[in-house]
Amino acid sequence: MPNLARAITKDGSAFAVAIDAKNIVSAIEKNHKTSAVISAALGRLAISSALIGSLLKNERDSITLRVKGDGPAGSLIAVANGKGNVKAYVDHPVVEMPLNDIGKLDVKGAVGENGTLSVIKDLGLKEPYSSQIPLVSGEIAEDITNYFAKSEQIPTVCALGVLVNKNLTIKAAGGFLIQLLPFADDSVINIIEENISKLNAVSKLYDDGITSSELALKLLNGTNPKLLYEGEVKYNCDCNKLRVEKVLISLGRTELEKMIEENKPVEIQCHFCNKKYKFFKDDIKNCLTDCKQREKMLDE
Repeated sequence: MPNLARAITKDGSAFAVAIDAKNIVSAIEKNHKTSAVISAALGRLAISSALIGSLLKNERDSITLRVKGDGPAGSLIAVANGKGNVKAYVDHPVVEMPLNDIGKLDVKGAVGENGTLSVIKDLGLKEPYSSQIPLVSGEIAEDITNYFAKSEQIPTVCALGVLVNKNLTIKAAGGFLIQLLPFADDSVINIIEENISKLNAVSKLYDDGITSSELALKLLNGTNPKLLYEGEVKYNCDCNKLRVEKVLISLGRTELEKMIEENKPVEIQCHFCNKKYKFFKDDIKNCLTDCKQREKMLDE
């Protein structure tokens, strides 16, 4: 069932993309056993990653968002592919904090106001595009908006939200991005600003049953918008044994030889989905052979 939609104004000067991310944030809570405030924080980062990922040109392209603040959550990472499918990880999945001054989950307190947002885009080129900017709030949405303004010079509005039940399951989650092209007329900007001012919080909208297609069109109401795309995005970890083998090989000859000498199985757990991969002595010997071949190629 489609949970992501993209719409554009009739004149093509602005577009909106919206996502119902309850399934994504529920997977995060299930995989990482996150406390309420971390579900909200990591959920927001994953939602923004999925939104941005869905705008990439090719399915094999990817976007990585990393927030490292001075709060107790530590580093938060979300990675999405060109379809918008996302995976996420946090250093400290359980953080308990009192509600903030307006009675909501204190994402800013968990993340911290001092730190950085790093954005890495892998577009299949020789080197990935990388940018890093200081956090402006730690609330995630404001930081994403600031990234687009400072690093890509694209006027952007970002809204993200996660509602958590008392039993820590996810009640609702979602977000949207609106971006303006350089030729956007002031009248279009004014209409969009008015539309946004009339909206409830995005998590409340999804909790009340709005669809992503309805929301994308609602954001651009008054500009004769049309839907460009509807699709399904989900939490999806693409780890496999071959990728984990590359991690082992990257440890180097000395470390691999030590593992072989100890003659004990080596277990590696994926940070994103918690799947475990076990490597035995013969597996590690194969990794050592690959490591030696790589070293030889570098020497040549």
